[in-house]
Amino acid sequence: MADSEPRRGVGHRWLWPTLALPGTIWLLVIFVVPLYVVLAILFGGVDPILRQPVPVWDPRSWDFTQFDFVMGRIFGSDAYFRPALIRTVLYVAAASFLCLLIAYPVAYFTARFAGRWKGVLLAALIAPFWISYMMRMLAWVNLLQTNGLVNKTLSAGGLFDVHVAWLQGHGTTVVLGLVYGYVPYMILPLFAGLDRAPVSMLEAARDLGASRWETFRRVTWPLSRSAVVVSLLLTTLPMLGDYFTNDLLSGSPSTSMIGNLINNSVLTPGQTGQAGAFVLIILVVSVLPMFFYVRSTRYGDEVAS
Repeated sequence: MADSEPRRGVGHRWLWPTLALPGTIWLLVIFVVPLYVVLAILFGGVDPILRQPVPVWDPRSWDFTQFDFVMGRIFGSDAYFRPALIRTVLYVAAASFLCLLIAYPVAYFTARFAGRWKGVLLAALIAPFWISYMMRMLAWVNLLQTNGLVNKTLSAGGLFDVHVAWLQGHGTTVVLGLVYGYVPYMILPLFAGLDRAPVSMLEAARDLGASRWETFRRVTWPLSRSAVVVSLLLTTLPMLGDYFTNDLLSGSPSTSMIGNLINNSVLTPGQTGQAGAFVLIILVVSVLPMFFYVRSTRYGDEVAS
């Protein structure tokens, strides 16, 4: 018995590093290596003839010309890129808020009141994933045309003269497109968080005299706060790099987002490094909500305990 303790201690010491090894390799291959490639291109050079990026792998030889150029166009007097960045923040914030307004009640109802229909509702919530994002957006292109179903519905069968050009540079159309495209990504983690909330705590709150609103405010919301943060991360981060929604539903420079700047830079010879600068900006902005998520997770553990 005395000899088995050291052996179990050695196995326990290597257990967690072994379990973490696949995730660590995945993180290195999928995140760290591509990020270093982006940095090597951003701080690299440009072929003077072919206008192709020339990555520089040695950080000691990095050239900050392209990065300084982008920063100058954001914070300098010639702030050519600044409107697109501000627009991205506003669009993503509005779309995330609308997604939360739609997703939270849906997830709450499915987790608490769906009963034996919970599986059917979950299948219905996952159903949009069976159709590609592009096809769903193309469907809205037909609906939002000047003579499309949306304008026909608003005209109430010809009673009103409605000819709204939804697809010609409307920020509202882009925001609603983002909401439609990403709201399923918010419903599922919210459902998972609300479904795990112990019913006994809700019943205890009601037994102690709390109203439905007080029970939600003091018990349900704190318990679901981590799920809310996760769902916001899952929707906000891809929205920040989205360019397809604006291209299909607007196509106007007046509604372009940072994802469109990245796409345009990649497609323009000699500007691939600028795309790397925009990617770096998105990465830095994304780190802040990740810290908030870690803090929220710790708070959720304290509430659960």
